[in-house]
Amino acid sequence: MPPTKNIIVQAAQVIVPCTDLTTSLDFFTGTLGFRVDLIFPADSPTTAVISGHGVCLRLEQQAASVVADARLELRLQCDDSISPTQLFGPDGVRVDLVTAQPVMVVPPGTQEFILTRNDVSAWGAGRAGMQYRDLIPGRLGGRFVASHIRVPNGGEVPDYVHFHRVRFQMIFCKAGWVRVVYEDQGPPFVMHAGDCVLQPPEIRHRVLEASPGLEVIEIGCPAVHETVADHALPLPTSQVQPGRTFSGQRFVRHIAAEAQWRPWCICGLQAPGFEACDVGIAAATDGLADVHIVKTPGPSERRNAVSVAHSGELLFVFVLDGSLALEGDATKPGAVHGHHQLRVGDCCVIPAGAPVILSSGDGLRMLTVAL
Repeated sequence: MPPTKNIIVQAAQVIVPCTDLTTSLDFFTGTLGFRVDLIFPADSPTTAVISGHGVCLRLEQQAASVVADARLELRLQCDDSISPTQLFGPDGVRVDLVTAQPVMVVPPGTQEFILTRNDVSAWGAGRAGMQYRDLIPGRLGGRFVASHIRVPNGGEVPDYVHFHRVRFQMIFCKAGWVRVVYEDQGPPFVMHAGDCVLQPPEIRHRVLEASPGLEVIEIGCPAVHETVADHALPLPTSQVQPGRTFSGQRFVRHIAAEAQWRPWCICGLQAPGFEACDVGIAAATDGLADVHIVKTPGPSERRNAVSVAHSGELLFVFVLDGSLALEGDATKPGAVHGHHQLRVGDCCVIPAGAPVILSSGDGLRMLTVAL
């Protein structure tokens, strides 16, 4: 047992196992008046920290058998000098000593070909009443998450000022509009279809209002990350600092109506017949990520094609309009096998070192994200 007299406790959490997090949150927040301080993962929450009435509870979704056998647990958040430790008190009470600011873990990840179809039955309930569709099942070993998010009915969004403990996160507005506000970036603004933002690590923000049928694409690293509420900071902030950096990254707001289109270059190669708009994320992340909107100029009998082979962490492609054909070279190690036709709402992850040929259909428009 560590010498407890040298432990500096900053906060305490009572662990409350539950069989269904959504039902428990509705009870504690709606009936009992608690508020959400932290929740994760955003697309299918299983853990939430809530506070109120002088106590902080950590709701953890568990199997029914685990909940039935659960004993009281106390979680003490300490200063960084503590090493994660478990203590056991009388009657089996467990006390977990953890650091108040845990180090973000980015798994090493995997490389694999993933093709996700636009399946209308694949939607599930997520954070703040939003609906989520998982675009990278398996999460590439836990390194990346990509979500198709929608707000079917629109109106005011029951969100709160929060931030994410992430390495990378971007939002692309696919359909409709959404009104948002960001720390030090001025008054609330509206993102329209085709607009995009880079959310630097831990920038405070809030979703305020959405149109009926709002759809966005969100990509983040690591796949499982914490969403932390900041109830003390009002937004918008009094100062505007567009050049401020958050963990070495700057906030980016790309406006589709102001897009500049140039010949597309991917993996260092020109792609004849394709045009692309650089949304500015590469410059804002010092080359960590590169995001483009890619299109073909219009209907044509000729199908434009480009051969792609990358060596990065991620190459993600989402079809926004038209169609895209993808064909692998089965003679190459680790290659993508066969011929695949992607249509609106379909997406894929192309693994590193797997040469593929991308061929455009009429009216192709797609989102590409590379890290």
